[in-house]
Amino acid sequence: MTTRVTLNFDEILSSAREVYGTELRKMAEEGLEFAFTCSDNVAPSSTVGKFMADYPDRCFNVGIAEANQVGVSAGLALSGKVVFSQVFGPFLPLRAADQIHADIAYNDVPVRLIGTHAGVTSGGGPTHNVIADLAFYRAVPNLTIVCPADANQCARVVRESMVYPGPMVIRIARGAEPDVYADNDYEFKIGKAIKVKEGTDLTLIGTGSSVYWSFKAAEELAKQGIHARVLDMHTIKPFDEEAVLQAASETGCIVTVEDHSINGGLGGAVAELIAESSIPCRFKRIALPDEFCVLGEPDEVYRYYGMAPEGIAETVKDFLK
Repeated sequence: MTTRVTLNFDEILSSAREVYGTELRKMAEEGLEFAFTCSDNVAPSSTVGKFMADYPDRCFNVGIAEANQVGVSAGLALSGKVVFSQVFGPFLPLRAADQIHADIAYNDVPVRLIGTHAGVTSGGGPTHNVIADLAFYRAVPNLTIVCPADANQCARVVRESMVYPGPMVIRIARGAEPDVYADNDYEFKIGKAIKVKEGTDLTLIGTGSSVYWSFKAAEELAKQGIHARVLDMHTIKPFDEEAVLQAASETGCIVTVEDHSINGGLGGAVAELIAESSIPCRFKRIALPDEFCVLGEPDEVYRYYGMAPEGIAETVKDFLK
């Protein structure tokens, strides 16, 4: 069963960073116990900044020291706290890799690492692109990896994570992103993909912001008589193998789309599963190539690499030939 999505993506934009800050405040007002850490990357005027001002006893700013921040978060969790930790995305999987691996994952503690500026959204160029994180996270035991499709889904992830076991990475973009879902009246569960659109000719699987691109590409393909199923694979780990195998069996063709390196992310997870399943299925990955990306605004970079909706549609048409 498909889920109702927004009708006009281009006019409905929300920021996951703002919405999740609002959700933290709601949870605190409800009496839920948790701690929050950051690394000097929270604007006082933001919803997260206002939350910190209202609840200073549970918030810790460690300055520009992301590795220390992750270690402090692990210590708070070991003392019995659920911890939300906002980290500037480019520095989370690279500077703090050892602490994520040894302090967070090895101890299996309930820290929710919120990595912002995912993909090429930072605007800081190749050194600040977050394009190798999913490959790293997937290889670390105990880590749950969630990439919300839009801001409201991010709030649902934050809420559900309060009772979800073990450590978690929540991967979000820089700022305003199109809303995918028309409302919150849809079933959401960490680890279970969402069927956004029905289709029989192929399946487009997206994660995070690429769910929007995939749906828009599917709309364009439908005008040309190609009916694409679209899956929101918001959880990369644990992976919804059942949804992928069903798509492989029913459509016989899968194309993954992600704001990440073509190596090791969503496409890698799907490819590994299909290869071991013995299900006959054509497969293609649409992602950033194995290179340091060109410099430009995110939308320009996506168009350059064929990752915008029109580029995805063209790639799919050529692939189906």
